[in-house]
Amino acid sequence: MSGSMHPHCMLILKVKIRKELGKKVKNLRRQGVLPAVLYGPKIRNISLAINSKKFDKVYKTAGESSLISLEIEDKKFPVLIHEVIKDPLTDEPIHVDFYQPILTERIEAAVPLVFEGISLAVKDLGGTLVKEIQEITVKALPQNLPHEIKVNIEKLKTFEDEILIKDLQTPKGVELQREPDEIVAVVTSPEKVEEELEKPIEEKIEEMEETEEKEEKEKLEEKEEEKSEEKSKIKNQKSK
Repeated sequence: MSGSMHPHCMLILKVKIRKELGKKVKNLRRQGVLPAVLYGPKIRNISLAINSKKFDKVYKTAGESSLISLEIEDKKFPVLIHEVIKDPLTDEPIHVDFYQPILTERIEAAVPLVFEGISLAVKDLGGTLVKEIQEITVKALPQNLPHEIKVNIEKLKTFEDEILIKDLQTPKGVELQREPDEIVAVVTSPEKVEEELEKPIEEKIEEMEETEEKEEKEKLEEKEEEKSEEKSKIKNQKSK
């Protein structure tokens, strides 16, 4: 399991102070530059510009729960990639929030669960692995936050077996913010999967039909409104 990053192994991301604000930011994106902001309890907000490709590399490795070293001119800031806003169409980052935490205070961060190993209930019994939880909020000192938490699914040998929160292995000083008996993963039998699949399809079709009917009704209502508005305009003109 990969634990926290040692300060000396921290990834470095060089950034520049951004002078372009508001509508000018669009020009930056066209040049492959990502707008960002750095903030935290002990610093004033700083607008930044980052090379998009360099950011992607660091983000893939660090995620949102590993401290990275942000280099602004000659200064270094230990920060978390706090929020990445993505374009809804391309899924490319369009803005980044960096957060500089206080290193002596514990903070919460969402950490992805990485499932590994082979489940006999899947391999030999033809079951389907159901991941009930794929990301978990943890509490720790910023430098102790894990990049990921590994979940070994070898324990799932039958359809009765389950992996619970209390079964997860976490580094020292890392507290999971979930109930110990919550289910993380189970394997469901092929029959159960088929039942589940059949059920939502029928429900979905009904939902879609209802939505379509609603949209048609709304369109008709809009047209009727437009017509009545036109009629009232004509009436007003005639009365003049």
